[in-house]
Amino acid sequence: IVVGTHALLGSSISFKNLGLLIIDEEQHFGVKHKERLKDLKSDVHVLTLSATPIPRTLQLALTGVRELSLIATPPVDRMAVRTFISPFDPLAIRETLLRERYRGGHSFYVVPRISDLAEIHDFLKESVPELKVAVAHGQMPPGELDDIMNAFYDGQYDVLLSTTIVESGLDIPTANTLIIHRADMFGLAQLVE
Repeated sequence: IVVGTHALLGSSISFKNLGLLIIDEEQHFGVKHKERLKDLKSDVHVLTLSATPIPRTLQLALTGVRELSLIATPPVDRMAVRTFISPFDPLAIRETLLRERYRGGHSFYVVPRISDLAEIHDFLKESVPELKVAVAHGQMPPGELDDIMNAFYDGQYDVLLSTTIVESGLDIPTANTLIIHRADMFGLAQLVE
């Protein structure tokens, strides 16, 4: 049994005596990944997972070509999702981040470009000086990025300011608040993630 993301379908990876392949984040599959998956299917049981299925996958499931299972119950302590859309409001951002911190949680603040990070980091240091803010993006050295993500997970930071690297593969139960800066610069699929 192997569990992972679409990276497991790379041409440089081979399996010996694989019985079950479980792949998360199916929406990130490319054409090559799908072809590799077809090659594996004759010998291997494959389970693909996605919280945001692409239209083709959803259509295959709804027409019965693909089997579909739904997880309809949230984790026990999960609160209902509430979405607010507003223009940039420094006071609302401050109140939102402090409210999350005072209830024992953590927040994500996502920006569309790496070039936005410095400006927003300065804004957060000025607006909420009582909070510890970590900065992360995909062009950081992997070890440094891992250290920051682990420190955020361990509660050493209150806010993770980042690019869209947080869109997949993260499960931080205490991170309940997500602020999207310049949501108009993201695609719909990115916002759903």
